[in-house]
Amino acid sequence: MSATATRVLVLNSGSSSVKYQLLDMGAEPDGGSAAGTRLAVGLVERIGEESSRLVHTPLAAGGETRETEGAMADHEAALKAVAAELAADGLGLDSPELAAIGHRVVHGGLKFTAPTVIDDAVLAEIERLVPVAPLHNPANITGIRTARALRPDLPQVAVFDTAFHTTMPEHAARYAIDVATADAHRIRRYGFHGTSHAYVSRKTAELLGKDPSEVNVIVLHLGNGASASAVAGGRCVDTSMGLTPLEGLVMGTRSGDIDAAVTFHLKRVAGMSTDEIDELLNKKSGLIGLCGDNDMREIRRRIDEGDERARLAFDIYIHRLKKYIGAYSAVLGKVDAVAFTAGVGENAAPVREAAVAGLEEMGLAVDATLNAVRSGEPRLISPDYARVAVAVVPTDEELEIAQQTYALVNA
Repeated sequence: MSATATRVLVLNSGSSSVKYQLLDMGAEPDGGSAAGTRLAVGLVERIGEESSRLVHTPLAAGGETRETEGAMADHEAALKAVAAELAADGLGLDSPELAAIGHRVVHGGLKFTAPTVIDDAVLAEIERLVPVAPLHNPANITGIRTARALRPDLPQVAVFDTAFHTTMPEHAARYAIDVATADAHRIRRYGFHGTSHAYVSRKTAELLGKDPSEVNVIVLHLGNGASASAVAGGRCVDTSMGLTPLEGLVMGTRSGDIDAAVTFHLKRVAGMSTDEIDELLNKKSGLIGLCGDNDMREIRRRIDEGDERARLAFDIYIHRLKKYIGAYSAVLGKVDAVAFTAGVGENAAPVREAAVAGLEEMGLAVDATLNAVRSGEPRLISPDYARVAVAVVPTDEELEIAQQTYALVNA
């Protein structure tokens, strides 16, 4: 790789969208210790529709956000439009400064435990995992194929959401079902949001002034999708999401933990099909199923106005959080910090306060003044006397993907 090639394009391809960021890994960000200065960010949405939309912001040039609309038939058209926007800012995909393209891939199974340079064999294995990630891997594959076609000479790297969780011991990853059946159909706990959990657990250790190997952290990634992880000395030992992102915490539209027999009951008694049950549990449950809203800000507004459905939804959400904090405290034995991250975790002070309330005997407490502060920086919100630190650590999955990609191709 050329010594001047220090840029990484990060692509997160969804079924009808592409999120992207271009980062320079050879520069130091202001106030930070890890390389990774953003040069441009953007989003293409509604791919395949007549009203596709591209929003592009050239950060390096100090330019203004540009929006374009018009039909983009597929991901190839979308990525070509992205390439044109980058080229307009002197940041084109043909630049010799571009070192690699890093792709977010949701499911890597057990085979992929680290970032991996993509070749035909790797792509075939990602495709083989489609049955356990039918909503995500196909879109990721499409993005990879399109980017490889545009720059076949450039290293393309897959960074897997599941990779960070592959350090879980078998007793945490296995479900208590027939082993032969589980193995035949690759049924086990894989976990997701791994790039976020890796980044946040490491940043939490930095916040405490310690090496990650010295710190045990419970990470709570609370967005529309939500997951918890127990990280011991920098290694994941348990996580709440399982075979799919459905298991675990109450989420915006997903139920989280539920008795598996509920699905049998809905099929036998309610006459629902497998697809209908799937849609119910993944898209019509969680907060939106409980109260009709999946935006925590709206739920809190309704609570302030005395809405009992919103209050119940919030209480169920918090109850599940407390259960996982308690469970992962037991798994870890010693907890140095609980870290809140992602949209809700970073911005909803009432969620953080309620999740920790009543856990003083476990060494957890939140300082009301510190908790109320709004900031984009990692920070502690626990009082000095608290035995366990409570932190708010903004996640940065794109930076994590870029760092892992650049380290691999620059090795």
